[in-house]
Amino acid sequence: MIKFLLCLSLFIVSTILTAQGFQVNFQGQKQQGMGSAGAALPQDGAALFFNPGSAVFVKENSFNVAMTPVFGNSLFEEANTYESARTNSPVGTPFSAYALYKLKEEGKLSLGLAAYTPFGSTIQWEDGWEGRFALTRLELKSIFIQPSVSYKITDYLGIGAGFVYCTGKVNLQKDIPVMDDDGNYGHAELAGKAQGFGVNAGLYIEADEKWSIGLTYKSQVNMVVSNGEATFTVPSSLSENFPSGKFSSSLPLPQVLTLGVAWKPSEKLALAFDVNRVGWSAYDTLAFDYEQNTTSLIDTKSARNYKNTYAFRLGAQYEIDEQLTTRIGLAYGLTPVTDGYVTPETPDANRINFTGGLGYVLGDHFEFDASVLFTKLTRTDTNLETNLSGTFTTIVVAPGFAVIYRF
Repeated sequence: MIKFLLCLSLFIVSTILTAQGFQVNFQGQKQQGMGSAGAALPQDGAALFFNPGSAVFVKENSFNVAMTPVFGNSLFEEANTYESARTNSPVGTPFSAYALYKLKEEGKLSLGLAAYTPFGSTIQWEDGWEGRFALTRLELKSIFIQPSVSYKITDYLGIGAGFVYCTGKVNLQKDIPVMDDDGNYGHAELAGKAQGFGVNAGLYIEADEKWSIGLTYKSQVNMVVSNGEATFTVPSSLSENFPSGKFSSSLPLPQVLTLGVAWKPSEKLALAFDVNRVGWSAYDTLAFDYEQNTTSLIDTKSARNYKNTYAFRLGAQYEIDEQLTTRIGLAYGLTPVTDGYVTPETPDANRINFTGGLGYVLGDHFEFDASVLFTKLTRTDTNLETNLSGTFTTIVVAPGFAVIYRF
């Protein structure tokens, strides 16, 4: 029973972290079509996320609104029984919104406001599946809000920074391996809100008409979960061992350092390449505090042993004419999740993302962008906490679209 509660305390926080561990960026349709490379290629208001230092080089003021519906399905095959189970998850709806405005006529100073959802979805496993004591349902929502300033020091050099406020909530449910007189398993539901603060800063250099370089730093954000609500549904004989009540915790979202290079061999063709270094080693230990403790419900500390990792992103775009642009991209990301810590809410693995996109300019003010992402992940592991052993196969398709108004 103590082992179960230890795992329960781990899941709520690891859920948020591993969702970000996927490093699938849905913060800009142009960039998504190019493998999410954009640190050295400012194109629209999404530069506020990809490199605040480059935002001042965006030529026009703009409002940008985008959404990327995520269609995902996971299959689990148990290692010993070979039984399988699938998710029945609703469609995720990550969004982004940007407002970018040049404050002076000479264009040396730009102000921006960004709102985006770097992670957030709902995963629902089918009833009675093998891992129901690890997870039955997870709903995760988050919004990052970022006011920014971007300044052009010279015609070739820009710097920028944004203050980041993060707010989110999570609802996690799983069965408990105790049964009532009717043969129904107990159930646990953990719900809480989290918030944190951070910085997104960037440097942008236009080496010449063809080459540009971007360097960005997104700081670690410590998300604090306070006054969370733990609800346990168990037989009355065990109610004193599982008192419903408050809990608290904190978790690190890792720092991300990005180096980007862009090359424009012609007026119509642009290539971009980004390397992300993600500081996942900050997530080495997890602490969890229940307001009311019992012999079964105890405060816990547990090693997670995540490792620093890298993602590599390559993209290209070609302007067919003044109205139509095509894009294609490829990204390869290394997982931070080490063997023994794979969980059913986000069974992370090394992955290759395939992307493509289109852009269409309508008149003097409107532009429409669309993108699509496809990835398939496979990971076989035995979790050290739950002993859940088997192979997870996850397929994700994410078509996105954006509307931009320029003025």
